[in-house]
Amino acid sequence: MNRWFRLASAAVAMIMIANFQYAWSLFVKPLMGAHADLHWKLSDIQWAFSIFIACQTWFLAPSGWFIDKVGPRQFVTLGGILCGAGWAMLSQANSLSVLYLYYAATGVGAALVYCGSMSVALKWFPDRRGLAAGLTAAAYGAGAALFIPMIAKMLVSTGYRNTLVYTGAFQGVLIVVAAQFLRSPLAGEVAAAPAPANKVVRSRGDDFTPAQMMRTSHFYLMYTAMFIMGVGGLMVTAQLTKLADTFKITAAAVTLAATLNPIANGVSRLSWGWVSDHLGRERTMVIAFIIQAIALVSVPLLAPGSDTMFILSLMLVYYSWGEIYSLFPSMTTDLFGMHNASANYGFMYSTKGVAAIVGGGVAALLFEKLGSWDVVFYGGAVLALVSAMIAYMLSKMPAPRIPGRVEFAPAAVPAAQEDAARG
Repeated sequence: MNRWFRLASAAVAMIMIANFQYAWSLFVKPLMGAHADLHWKLSDIQWAFSIFIACQTWFLAPSGWFIDKVGPRQFVTLGGILCGAGWAMLSQANSLSVLYLYYAATGVGAALVYCGSMSVALKWFPDRRGLAAGLTAAAYGAGAALFIPMIAKMLVSTGYRNTLVYTGAFQGVLIVVAAQFLRSPLAGEVAAAPAPANKVVRSRGDDFTPAQMMRTSHFYLMYTAMFIMGVGGLMVTAQLTKLADTFKITAAAVTLAATLNPIANGVSRLSWGWVSDHLGRERTMVIAFIIQAIALVSVPLLAPGSDTMFILSLMLVYYSWGEIYSLFPSMTTDLFGMHNASANYGFMYSTKGVAAIVGGGVAALLFEKLGSWDVVFYGGAVLALVSAMIAYMLSKMPAPRIPGRVEFAPAAVPAAQEDAARG
C-alpha cells in the first residue's frame, strides 16, 4: 500500500467531516423556526458553531501528541464514531445546552479525524509537504460541495431532524472505514526531503517539542497571523444565510454560493500549497493575505442586491482564506520538524477556535447591535493586512533554533601550538 493511497484515505475522512462546519449555515434557520417558542436568537445558535470550532481546534493539540506516539488509525476511528453520533443527536436537541453539548462532541470527533489525517500528509510527504497538506486540507475545505445540494433538498423534503440523522450516520461510517488504512511511516520508511536548490523552505532540520516551539518568537508571530486571518472566512461560513437575508439575495443564489464556496476553499488550499513549495511559505502568505483584505472589502461594497456579486465576492473570500490551513501546517513542520508535527500543528491550529468565537458569536452580536455587517468586514480586512505584515516579518527572520541548545564551534588552535604540531 503506497503513500498516495494512504493520503487518499485521509482525504476521504476529511471530506466526511466537512459538512459539520460548512453545511451548518443551512441548519440555522430551521433550528430558529423549530424553536421559535423558546425564542432562540441568531447569536444563541451561532454560539453552538463557535463551540464546535473551539472543540475541533483545541482538542487537536492533545490529539496530536497521542497520534505522534501511537499513530492515527485508532484516533480517526474514534473520531468517526463521535462525529456521526454527535451530528445525528443534534436532531434531538430541545435546549441550547443540549445543542451545545452534541455539537461539541461532534467537534471533538472532528479534531481527531483532522489531526490524524493531516499527520499522514505531513509525515509521508516531506518532499511535497505543501502539496500533500494542501490536498488534505482541500478535501476538508471542498468536501461539503459534494453534499450541499443534497442537504438543501433533504431539508425541504424530510426536515432538518431526519437530515441530521441520515448524514451523521453516513459520514460516521465512512470515516471509520477510511481510518483503517491510516498509519504513520516507520523509521527509515520515508526518505528525508532533499534541500531545495532555491531555499524556499527554511529549516535547520531540528525536531522541536511543543514546549520548545512555544519558546520561540516564530511560534507567536505565526499564531497571531493564523488567528486573525481565520476570522473573515469563519465569519462568512457561520453567517452565510443571514448575510443573504440582509443583502436581499435569492434562495437559489444562497444554495449556489453554499456549493461553490467550499470548492473555492478547496482549490485555495491545494493551489496555494503548491505555490508555496516553489515560491516559499511566507511570500505566498503575503500575496494571499492581501487578496483576502480586498475580498472582504468587496462583500459589503458589491454584494448587496446582486446575486452574481454576492456569489463572486464570497468565492474570492474563500479562495484567499482557505490557504492558511495548508500553509501553516507546512510551515510549522518546516521550521519545527517532522517528529512532533501532529502535536506542534495542533497547538497552531487552536487559533481557529479563537477565530470562531470572533467570526461566530461576536460577529452575530455586532450585527444585532449595529444592524450592519460593514464593521465586521472592514475590520476583517484590516486584520488580513496585519497578517500580511507579520508574514513579511517572518520572511526576514532566520529559522528558529531549539531554545537552550548550546552549539559548539571548533576550538581555535593557537598559532604557536599549530607550528609545533607541524614540527
